[in-house]
Amino acid sequence: MADKTLHVDLVAQDQAVWSGEARMVIAKTVEGEIGLLPDHEPILAILGEGEVRITLADGEQLRASAEGGFLSMERNTVTVVARNAALI
Repeated sequence: MADKTLHVDLVAQDQAVWSGEARMVIAKTVEGEIGLLPDHEPILAILGEGEVRITLADGEQLRASAEGGFLSMERNTVTVVARNAALI
């Protein structure tokens, strides 16, 4: 059985920042850090100011700053919508 992945879309209010497949997403919310793996329960959370870390299938990590907005996950699709976001 192949490893499951997440489809991740990271967008800012004025542009798409990154989209692709990942093994894990860690983001800062107003309630604290959250880690998302495949088959996580559906969730909607308000982003806190901080980093979003995306672990790709090969283990490489992408980091992005994200400020204001929300994060949602449903059916192994993670969507991060931020007022300001950029890869760092």
